[in-house]
Amino acid sequence: MSSQRATSESAPAPHLGGVAQQMVVPRHGAVGEDVFRGGPPYVGPVTGEPEGVAASRAGLDTTAVLPYAKSRASSRTSWLRAWMMTVPIDVAALLAPLLLSQNYWRGTLANAVLTVAIFAAGGLYRPRRHVSILDELPSIFGRLLASAAVVAIIAAERHSSVEYVGGFMRGVALSAGLVIVGRTASRSLTKLVRKRRWVEHNAIIIGSGPIGLELARLLRRYPQYGLRFVGCVDAPSRQGTGALPLSGTLDDLEHLVRLLECEVLVIADPDCLESTLMETLLLPRSSRCDLWAVPRLWGSRSQGGYPDHIGAIPIVKIGDISLSGPRWAIKRASDILFAAVALIALSPVLLLCAVATLIDGGPGIFFHQERIGRYGKPFKVIKFRSMRPVDERESQTNWSIAHDQRVGPIGRFMRRTSLDELPQLWNILRGDMSVVGPRPERPYFVEKFSAEYPTYAARHRVPVGLTGLAQVSGLRGDTPISDRARFDNYYIENWSLWLDIKVVLRTVSEVFRAGGR
Repeated sequence: MSSQRATSESAPAPHLGGVAQQMVVPRHGAVGEDVFRGGPPYVGPVTGEPEGVAASRAGLDTTAVLPYAKSRASSRTSWLRAWMMTVPIDVAALLAPLLLSQNYWRGTLANAVLTVAIFAAGGLYRPRRHVSILDELPSIFGRLLASAAVVAIIAAERHSSVEYVGGFMRGVALSAGLVIVGRTASRSLTKLVRKRRWVEHNAIIIGSGPIGLELARLLRRYPQYGLRFVGCVDAPSRQGTGALPLSGTLDDLEHLVRLLECEVLVIADPDCLESTLMETLLLPRSSRCDLWAVPRLWGSRSQGGYPDHIGAIPIVKIGDISLSGPRWAIKRASDILFAAVALIALSPVLLLCAVATLIDGGPGIFFHQERIGRYGKPFKVIKFRSMRPVDERESQTNWSIAHDQRVGPIGRFMRRTSLDELPQLWNILRGDMSVVGPRPERPYFVEKFSAEYPTYAARHRVPVGLTGLAQVSGLRGDTPISDRARFDNYYIENWSLWLDIKVVLRTVSEVFRAGGR
């Protein structure tokens, strides 16, 4: 068996449902004339064998982590376009005072950088379905005032002249006014191109109940939301009984996303368990779509401090389920910086560990072992040797050597303090690993755990890590694999740079307490 592939028995190919390559237009009277007026015809449920089932019947192997290979939330649609349109306008407005005077160029640049950062943190660059400058004004005013106050205080400390600070603040006031004007223009342009249907994204609604019906009606009648309703899926229990005719069931969603070139999925009121829905949304094509949801609890609010909605139906943007786009660029840059600095700063420690390993067990101070990384790609992890395995099979299949008598006192100390893992900093620089991520595991156990635990393979959406949230939460050694997978997936779906910093700080604490294996 290849190290990158598992047998079809251990990781069966997902069933994509039976939807043939044709379209059926239902009767208009089912949900109202305006729901189906214009645009592509609605896809109706018909029969046929999908390509995934045919492939599995042909005896093709499936990869344990294949459902997550190259999957990413589709930032290429509304988020990317909103970011590319709004940020340049804001930057141009914030730097406009430089055209009048270069006397305050340092403060102007600092104010521009800080303002864009505060806007981004406050959700002012996130995509929205309901676009209105009046909704954004309170948040924009507050953040403009906060960034201007910070830069003005620093300028006052550096320049005691009241005239200098006054001149700088006049430039800040001008840039703030231009930001409001620029935002107003960009929002007006966004609504115009949406109403003219120059920019819109095909959307499938998940849920055929009353909420799904109302969403379909609103999207067809009001193009300013930028979404074109092209189909609806739900659980088989809703077939023929829901308020909205179905294009297919949840099993057909993957095929429909490709067939209809869908870019957005909207979760309304599906008649299924949350675990079933999540399993479907994590499949490759579904996970590439932007994901929006109608909150089920009263009082639910969207991120960014002000609510988003379609008509009078509240709607929230679901964050990326995998690290991609700017978030991935930030994480990778921080990994390279951390690994480079750590290799230089810890070079004396690395040298001492190498000498101690040589004294403890003779030549061959490094231990190379195959592990599975991002998207199921195998790589060779580098560690300081703490013992010599009998053969390669023992190295690949022995779960723990914590109490192995062949581990000498030096090797045991290095394992307890995690010093044996310092050479993995080179793996991080190479891109095989990250500073923080799921524990790197051997192919034998990846295949085994992927077959036994449904959410285990999802860990491979990101690179494995030198340390991780599961490890610093006490899940090391002989601890439940299901708990580890749950912590790893939580880390992936809630990643932030500060979360990485917290995990690293807790790891340093564990090292000083000698809390390793």
